[in-house]
Amino acid sequence: MTGAATVLAGSGAGTAWWVTSRLLMAQAGAARGVIGRDTSKPPEADGIYTAGCLSPEPWRAGKQADLHLMIFGDSTAAGVGCLVADEVPGVRLARGLALATDRRIRLSTKAISGATSKGLSGQVDAMFVAGPPPDAAVILIGANDITKKHSVRASARRLAAAVARLHRADSVVVVGTCPNLGTVTAIPQPLRTVVHNWSVRLAKAQTVATAAAGGRPVPMGYLLAPEFRARPELLFSADGFHPSAAGYELAAAQLLPVLLEALDEPTPGSHPRGRDVDSIGTRE
Repeated sequence: MTGAATVLAGSGAGTAWWVTSRLLMAQAGAARGVIGRDTSKPPEADGIYTAGCLSPEPWRAGKQADLHLMIFGDSTAAGVGCLVADEVPGVRLARGLALATDRRIRLSTKAISGATSKGLSGQVDAMFVAGPPPDAAVILIGANDITKKHSVRASARRLAAAVARLHRADSVVVVGTCPNLGTVTAIPQPLRTVVHNWSVRLAKAQTVATAAAGGRPVPMGYLLAPEFRARPELLFSADGFHPSAAGYELAAAQLLPVLLEALDEPTPGSHPRGRDVDSIGTRE
């Protein structure tokens, strides 16, 4: 190939990259205009839950509970998209624990809508300021790290630091790894394929990081993506990005058995404990 041809070939490759980059940026801007804009405050859900209770008891200093469950993470952890407290994932987990163990479960929520892994350290700091560490912690994080294009390695490292702090404080820690944003149909192609791949990469990195830090990872994208693809009208809320009540119910059903097992409680059903990390995400 002559020098001129080489220059032209290189120029063509550069032009193709520029066009692709501009297309993805335009699609990202369009997607941001139609998804993830639910700014409503999730229902107040904290309190003490017992088996068969119709409404939680408000918690006050000195009130007794057998087990303290704390929820960390982003809008999916807080329950954005839910209309009433009963739909919030933390409530579903607290009620599930109460029913399975016949114990009084205190639920506390530190999760903040819009949080990325960068915010986890602040949420854990707030927990230590508020009082003793919880018996059990559930973390749901990752979607905003993808939409804000954070480094996969750095995001996983920050998650590991939060898990390790909680683990050292003798809290049982369960992490729902990054959901698969490739199921969000409001994101156009080819951007949807790009965020699918980022989601899978982050979920795998979070799985390794969580286990190394002493937590129990639950591969949410791997487990839930087929359901969300098959029934988006049922499992997504009105904003097309956050789960609906039915979507949160599915998510809690994956987390609860792992949480019970980590607490050495009887575990109904099965879950993907011990799955080869390299296989996680291949079906997403």
